[in-house]
Amino acid sequence: MSISPSTTAATSGLATLEERLRDDFVTLGWPAKAWIPPSTRKGLPVHDVLVIGAGQAGLALSMALQQVGIKPVLLDRSALDFEGPWATTARMETLRSPKELTGPAMGVAALSFRAWFIAQFGLDAWTALDKIPRLQWMDYLRWYRRVTNADVRNGHEVVAVRPQADGVVEVDVKANGVTATWQTRRLVLATGRDGLGGATVPAFMRGVDRKFWAHSSDAMDYATLAGKHVGVVGAGASAMDSAATALENGAASVDMLIRRQQLPLINKSKGSGVPGLTHGQYLLPDAWKWRIRHYINAQQVPPPHGSTLRVSRHDNAFFNLGCAVQAVEKAGDKLQVQTSAGVFVLDFLIVSTGFAIDWSLRPEFADIAPHVKLWNSRFTPESGDEDAELSASPDLGPLFEFQGELPGLDRIHCFCYPAALSHGTVSGDIPAISDGARKLAQGLASLFYLNDIEQHFDKLKAYAEPELDGTEWTAADSAARIRQLQP
Repeated sequence: MSISPSTTAATSGLATLEERLRDDFVTLGWPAKAWIPPSTRKGLPVHDVLVIGAGQAGLALSMALQQVGIKPVLLDRSALDFEGPWATTARMETLRSPKELTGPAMGVAALSFRAWFIAQFGLDAWTALDKIPRLQWMDYLRWYRRVTNADVRNGHEVVAVRPQADGVVEVDVKANGVTATWQTRRLVLATGRDGLGGATVPAFMRGVDRKFWAHSSDAMDYATLAGKHVGVVGAGASAMDSAATALENGAASVDMLIRRQQLPLINKSKGSGVPGLTHGQYLLPDAWKWRIRHYINAQQVPPPHGSTLRVSRHDNAFFNLGCAVQAVEKAGDKLQVQTSAGVFVLDFLIVSTGFAIDWSLRPEFADIAPHVKLWNSRFTPESGDEDAELSASPDLGPLFEFQGELPGLDRIHCFCYPAALSHGTVSGDIPAISDGARKLAQGLASLFYLNDIEQHFDKLKAYAEPELDGTEWTAADSAARIRQLQP
């Protein structure tokens, strides 16, 4: 649960921290001076960088870009302060990540969650804190957005993306019921875990009336499950959080329907969190990239310790292992869920089967989807190492850019989870989000300079700010000095 300091203490603590942060920004020269020549097209202004998404990835990238003198505009369809999943569809009590990770702080200590927390609750509370409460993380991101002066346009939904051969990407944006075309030189997709698709819906759920089931990522009032017998398909973090939320809202029972005979116990992904892989994934041979990501996928990430206990502390929670769902049918006002262990008769089913890269679920990308080069055309794994998620992943260039034959496609950068095979987990997860944001921001700065090289060289030649005015010295009589120095 979140700790609630007194209003006075919190306000005073944050004010002091923000003063410290302002001094840090002055010391670090942030934001850097703008240096990219403004551009227009068809008589209309062209943005340098537009970012789709203002969650933690978009905010971290905004900070990183401002560190190199680029001010992006972030477009988010969500209402103000409800960007990302934290205060909407996420249901965990706390984050999985250790509290010590600096996340999007970009190397600025006063911008870290730790500094923000201690400013309000004190060092003793920080020492006592185990994991970061989910809604407190959202509060931190809201503060982060404000103090970094991120330019976020809420209620702006991207409905179409069209790269052009002249180096501009046209972006149709709907806001207040009106659709307008924006122009940008670089477009970044900071669209989260389901950034190039959406929820995975198993074949056995197709045709089943949606009044009887939901995906764990759906926005839903769990109070409607009170008194009902609920099934949850899966055993990952979101499955546990959904099950616990149903139980806490008065479900008569919750049956976890778990395909595996044993829950995974070790989070192999944590074992890969070293700087060499964080910074070097892109440089690995293809076979090693695949081998590492596939191994982590195949081993599966266990549900968090706390999330699992949150379910098991209820007497009406049942962990049905070795219970793979095979078919689901409606029978009157019930569901008959056929599993490898038998038939469960349930009132409602929550499907927690993760996300998939599925361009058909993202109509806004319809113009680019057929042209994006995927890993299935780049690499063929050995027999037994096939992986649908990895095969569908985009084959990205060194700066997260899409690759393919469509002119201008490389002006769109994939800074969301599907970049993991090409670049590692630096474009969404808390541990390395600053590393990924810095890499992309510095790379974009380099590209802008290259693209505008003639203008920058002309500016260099025209640069005429004197450091000397000619009065700082007196010219010597060299001939006289030479005579003076004769033996």
